Amino acid sequence: MNRLIMAIATGCYVGLLPKAPGTWGSLAALLPWLLLRNLPGAAYLAMLAAVFVAGFFAAGSAEKIMDRPDAGAIVIDEILGMFITLTMAPDHPAAWLLGFVLFRVFDIAKPFPCSWFDRRIHGGIGIMMDDVIAGIYALISLQLLWRLISPLFA
Repeated sequence: MNRLIMAIATGCYVGLLPKAPGTWGSLAALLPWLLLRNLPGAAYLAMLAAVFVAGFFAAGSAEKIMDRPDAGAIVIDEILGMFITLTMAPDHPAAWLLGFVLFRVFDIAKPFPCSWFDRRIHGGIGIMMDDVIAGIYALISLQLLWRLISPLFA
């Protein structure tokens, strides 16, 4: 069971890559997202909820297995954050790249309330929620910025 928990929490072990595990996890999210992006709206939301629940349990358990709170190797939260960021993303690789950059900026900068969740809420919910909020910030920013810059890519 620990192997399954660690596989989920680390994004199939991508989180164990050296240096910048959150960036690797965010990049790794792109491949499954490409397979899931055309799901109907309700199915996409159900998938987000399923990843959140699985991530909540896996991240909280992985913390205990690794005996480290919010260990960098736990990247299921970045994967969900990217899935949220790319919700309704325009069908253009430049938009996907912009979404990736925006999510990384918000995930690293942790504007309120991301920082509040990161510092004050522990366990699986805290691990997941700061990235959920960063993903929402990046989603909104992507939608607004793409409206401004999309003529450059037409």
